[in-house]
Amino acid sequence: MMLGVTSILRCQGLIQNTVRLLNRNLHKEAIPVEWKKPEIGWTKLNFDGSCKGKLRKASIGGVFRNHKAEFLLGYAESIGRTTSVIAELAALRRGLELVLENGWTDLWLEGDAKTLVDIIVEKRQVKCAEAQRHVNHINLIIPELNNCIVTHIYREGNRAADKLAQIGHQLEKPKLWRHIPPNEVLQIVNEDAEGKIILRRR
Repeated sequence: MMLGVTSILRCQGLIQNTVRLLNRNLHKEAIPVEWKKPEIGWTKLNFDGSCKGKLRKASIGGVFRNHKAEFLLGYAESIGRTTSVIAELAALRRGLELVLENGWTDLWLEGDAKTLVDIIVEKRQVKCAEAQRHVNHINLIIPELNNCIVTHIYREGNRAADKLAQIGHQLEKPKLWRHIPPNEVLQIVNEDAEGKIILRRR
């Protein structure tokens, strides 16, 4: 009888520990992520780079929206073989070139590659010469803007740019969308505008 009670107590202890562990993990995992609108008069660029497979085929994409979360401009392009870091930098650089072309002066730049965001914000030097060329170009454009902030967001809040980067893999030449996003991006843009929250699982 004592063995039975001991076993039951041990079992109950294991169950309680497992429940506690599961609760802790669930609490850890549930990070709410939401795309945020820029302030009135500001334009927000979300950018992303994509690198696929052993051949490291890369593409870039980005989306510009205003304070009403209205789609202003999207871009996508295949950029050949390279690394994911170069793809992210190329996506931001192309976005900034479009900023100058369109005369936007107050910019919120947002991407999901934290390392890259840190490089730009902290004006770090990088070892790769090609990456440094992109960084130098980006650092020349940013001072031309009236105001500019650069932030990191989890991928769940960068879905529109991510989708455009995926579209870039299928393109033979660079493509722009003005005022109306491609069908694959439309739902994401609408969900972002409505403030949809997506839980990030760590």
